[in-house]
Amino acid sequence: MSEENIIQLDFSEEMKTSYRDYAMSVIVARALPDVRDGLKPVQRRILYAMKELGLSPDKPHRKSARIVGDTMGKYHPHGDSSIYDALVHMTEDYSLNAPLVDGHGNFGSIDGDGAAAMRYTEARLSKPGMMLLDNLDKGLVDFLPNFDDSEKEPAVLPATLPNLLINGTTGIAVGMATNIPPHNPTEVIDAVIAYMDRPGISIDKLMDYIPAPDFPTGGIIINASDMRDIYEKGEGKIRLRARTEIEKGDAGRTNIVITEIPYTISGNKLKLVESLAALAKDKVFDEIYDVRDESSKEGIRIVVEVKKGRDIDNLLNGLYKKSQMEDTYGVNLLAIRPTENGTGQPKVFNLKSLIEEFVLFQEDLYTREYQFLLEKAKKRLEIVEGLMKATDVIDLIIEILRGSSSVKQAKTCLIEGITEGIKFKSKASEKEAATLSFTENQADAILAMQLSKLIGLEILKLHEENDTLIANIAEYEKVLSDSKELYKVIKGRLREFKKIFNSPRRTSLMDTVAKAYVEKVVIEDLYVCFDRFGYTKAIDAAAFGRASEETKKDFSFVLKIKNTDKLCIFTDKGNMHQVKMEKVPRCKMKDKGTLIHSLCKMENDEEGLLYVSFEELFESILLFVTKNGYIKLVSGAEFETGRQMIAATKLDADDEVVGVIMLSASDVLTGTKKVILLTKDGLSLGFPLSEVSELKKTSRGVKGITLEKEDTVAFATVVHPAAETFEYEGKTLNARRVRNRKRAAKGQKANLMQNTLTLE
Repeated sequence: MSEENIIQLDFSEEMKTSYRDYAMSVIVARALPDVRDGLKPVQRRILYAMKELGLSPDKPHRKSARIVGDTMGKYHPHGDSSIYDALVHMTEDYSLNAPLVDGHGNFGSIDGDGAAAMRYTEARLSKPGMMLLDNLDKGLVDFLPNFDDSEKEPAVLPATLPNLLINGTTGIAVGMATNIPPHNPTEVIDAVIAYMDRPGISIDKLMDYIPAPDFPTGGIIINASDMRDIYEKGEGKIRLRARTEIEKGDAGRTNIVITEIPYTISGNKLKLVESLAALAKDKVFDEIYDVRDESSKEGIRIVVEVKKGRDIDNLLNGLYKKSQMEDTYGVNLLAIRPTENGTGQPKVFNLKSLIEEFVLFQEDLYTREYQFLLEKAKKRLEIVEGLMKATDVIDLIIEILRGSSSVKQAKTCLIEGITEGIKFKSKASEKEAATLSFTENQADAILAMQLSKLIGLEILKLHEENDTLIANIAEYEKVLSDSKELYKVIKGRLREFKKIFNSPRRTSLMDTVAKAYVEKVVIEDLYVCFDRFGYTKAIDAAAFGRASEETKKDFSFVLKIKNTDKLCIFTDKGNMHQVKMEKVPRCKMKDKGTLIHSLCKMENDEEGLLYVSFEELFESILLFVTKNGYIKLVSGAEFETGRQMIAATKLDADDEVVGVIMLSASDVLTGTKKVILLTKDGLSLGFPLSEVSELKKTSRGVKGITLEKEDTVAFATVVHPAAETFEYEGKTLNARRVRNRKRAAKGQKANLMQNTLTLE
């Protein structure tokens, strides 16, 4: 390659330029709507492809796959799934106030069910969709080449319906996003007409017509006073709340019935139902007895059954806070505004400027429409006048036609009066023919005229059509010459739309401050059960009491605890883990439960030595014994903490805890207990509990036994001095044969069982 063919580029500059071009392409040509018709490019292309396929509201539905194929092949060379998703969205009456596509088949549901594959569904244009395409053949909008210059597509649809405000839209571009809420069609049309009557109208006055968005799912806007600021700035947050009713339930219970949901979960109602059920299952709200979805074609009905005697208003406050029964909708009135160079520019509008852009677009559309109608009427008038004039001299015209040797010769005579070469019956006829001066269009119409047009009734129709055309032309010229007349036409058509879309407001407005949920805890006894595999579960006292003794034998450890308490776990790694009882799953006896390691931060190789409730721990004193023979007492109050895990004792790198024994304060104060330590090599040591020092949890403790090399403490227990035996690993040992501290210090071994004891 020669040097003159090498192009030197700055890498960073090329990256900036390329990314800027990409970003603008996404912003203008993919993600954001045009302020005039309220459509993104993919939506516009789908509707236009459906128009080209002849899928008007009065025609049969067509397979969605055909619509997607035409759109992708002719106008939108992107993934078929993204096109189909856009088509599905335009059918959703729970997302749009005026769906643009009439779907036939499974197009999903408000629950969150997905649409069937495009090969199974069918679609056609709806009436609102058709209103965006009316008069497309009248030259009202400009057409542009498609991606490969093989087709033409409209730069914008001739939308005579304020689609952007009525249906709203959402889109994420590069560095910007739009989120325009839907509005009530009747209110929007009234506001547009009010603006046309008074272009200087303020936003406050416009809000007399459009007080707030009107969502197809209904619900309640609870910060209505913020709407003025949102419509002024073009951005802000709307607080949406589900609409509820209170009904009497069974067995003295009360039902909270959700009849309308926030728009933010439109198309995902099942998520709300599942979250409410989870709140009930996890006992976040103990007041909830049951949650069920009774929704049908008649409407939404989610029933939250509340236990007898509970505070309904307080529960509602909690549900609003901890579920999507109350949610936030972020408003951002961003759209593409057309520029002189035709590229378009993203801009954040306010309520008035959105309406202003729509009215300006209507002025252009209706001006083009009436110019088209005027030209068409003038051309037709020219033809009608020529036909009327021809009927008056029809005999002469017939003579010209019979005497001409060609159509061209006859046409020339009709237009220019040239009679040369034409055979006439008389000189008078020839002389009269020389005076003819029809236009070319008139001459073509005369030559194509059927003899049936010479019937008297047909001639009368020509005169009537002539009068009508003259009147229409006068009307068209009047409209085009006076903006007030043009506005009359626009407003007249908008009022017709208002009759079609006349529907009451669904979303209510109010101002309210969110109230805090006052948790009224019902204290009850639970049993926390642990099996030998580490699975744990909480069982209410009644269910545990009904269980058979055989069933209870399956558990390696059972702890009685209050539902408001915390489960404390002391491990061999010297840690204490805490788990709030509300986190422990409430199960039936036959349920497996959850691994204790998943409820706290225990490591896989960490073993629990003591499981105790914090209420019991706080009033107790713990005896810690480590593998290297360190021992200490620690007050249970030392372990009061809000953290999930703390160090319960200080350990050397090669040490670990072998025993954590819970004692009462009286055990320590009276000194009537005896500590027994056993080592791996079979040594034992017994001494009074009163000799053990009470220290802080951060201390290592004191040496409780002198160990031989490689020997370690394997077991520790506390017994009454008069005790004859104690249990170790399922074996019964003789407590009296444990040597005292002095004799053990001399290294004397103890035969702790009737048979020889070997410690593994």
